[in-house]
Amino acid sequence: MNFAELGVPAALSDVLAAQGITSPTPIQEATLPDSLAGRDVLGRGRTGSGKTYAFVLPLVARLDAAKLPAMPNKPRAIILAPTRELVTQIKDSLEPLARVAGLTVQTVFGGVGQGPQVNALKRGVDVVVAAPGRLEDLMGQGHCDLSAVEVTILDEADHMADLGFLPGVKRIMDKTPQSGQRLLFSATLDGAINVLVKRYLTNPVTHEADSAQSPVAKMSHHVLHINRDHRLPVLVDLASAPGRTVVFTRTKHGAKALARQLNKNGVPAVDLHGNLSQNARTRNMEAFHSGKAATLVATDVAARGIHVDDVALVIHADPPSEHKAYLHRSGRTARAGAEGTVVTLMTDDQVKDVRSLTRLAGIKPTTTKLDSAKHPVLASLAPGDRVLVPGGYEAPAPVQAQSSGAPKSGGRNRQRRKAGNSPNTRSGQPKQGGGQGSGGGRSGGRAQAGAGQGGQGGQRSGGRSGGARGGNRSGGSSSHSAASFSRGR
Repeated sequence: MNFAELGVPAALSDVLAAQGITSPTPIQEATLPDSLAGRDVLGRGRTGSGKTYAFVLPLVARLDAAKLPAMPNKPRAIILAPTRELVTQIKDSLEPLARVAGLTVQTVFGGVGQGPQVNALKRGVDVVVAAPGRLEDLMGQGHCDLSAVEVTILDEADHMADLGFLPGVKRIMDKTPQSGQRLLFSATLDGAINVLVKRYLTNPVTHEADSAQSPVAKMSHHVLHINRDHRLPVLVDLASAPGRTVVFTRTKHGAKALARQLNKNGVPAVDLHGNLSQNARTRNMEAFHSGKAATLVATDVAARGIHVDDVALVIHADPPSEHKAYLHRSGRTARAGAEGTVVTLMTDDQVKDVRSLTRLAGIKPTTTKLDSAKHPVLASLAPGDRVLVPGGYEAPAPVQAQSSGAPKSGGRNRQRRKAGNSPNTRSGQPKQGGGQGSGGGRSGGRAQAGAGQGGQGGQRSGGRSGGARGGNRSGGSSSHSAASFSRGR
């Protein structure tokens, strides 16, 4: 079945086709007929299942059919999401569709000045994609009136509940007309979500496809039982293979410290957590998207805000505290039908917790005990040659600090040190010296996903198989600690 057969207008189907998106995902196929018909919909699907297009397509179709003008300070639709990164990524998926329909889109979130947001609302925008905190602020200041909202969408509703956003979400939704259409999407449905459903959705149609609890056939799960001293060398070895890698920690400090250690040991890495300014977050995510830094070290909550296709490997450097976090973190890989690998590092004192975690998550991982950081299982989990970039990722200097010429290039464009054929180059142990070379970097192992936002997009080619990786790279000494991500105000 294609999008047109589900009722998506031809102009919108053409936009998707131009991005290489022609086949609906299960959650899209299940929900689109009802949402396009104007029904309230409750959609349950795991992160990466394609929920974004499941709600932006009916949103654009409805607003386009009404042909009403944008009004000052009165958006016609709102989309609420828990984090700034997710707000931005929803906007990126929505804008090409909105442009065809002549609709305007504005993001609203904290961490940046509100002036541009206030000015855009004053001029009139059709769709506001917002984090709850800043939207409430602007409503309180009289800059945003929701009385004309025709469609209200809640994305990652369970995550907003986890972050304590539900009181604000209720206050926002109380200001929207009851006659409007409401779409709620969530990876899990628990008591808090049911409260929202009963209070705000009218005779909703419930659809479930590829939920957070459903098995993911193309995602393999592994637990590495390690000595704590081997933690960093193992991480360096795995992350120095081609393809994008996301490493999760529990604390902000731990994410920052681990990214610094990875860079020090030659793995171009950026961090993502609540202590970063919005500019730093944007810069780091752009570096990760572009491949200048092919490893992202993030905190637990960031699992919901990272929508990047083509992630080959997810590593739980610190096992999460509960099974839902495990599932959402792991959902960064095996997106859009692609394959992926999930690795959890487990020390002696974490055995009981990790076993309980995987049992509750419905996962039966393969467990391997590592006596050293040279175990051959590392090569099977992340196949290919390791590549070492001296100094790791180097962030561009601020524009005003440039004396002349272009800003510094990212670590991936600098010369690389390739490990030779020495037997210790597979191990994650540091290798001194070595010849210089330009190496293929991480991008060699897989094709860019293209424009597949919100869980769709191009399939990975090559994958983590065979010798698709170029060069050699290795590790160093141990460092730990890690953290929690910001809320999206």
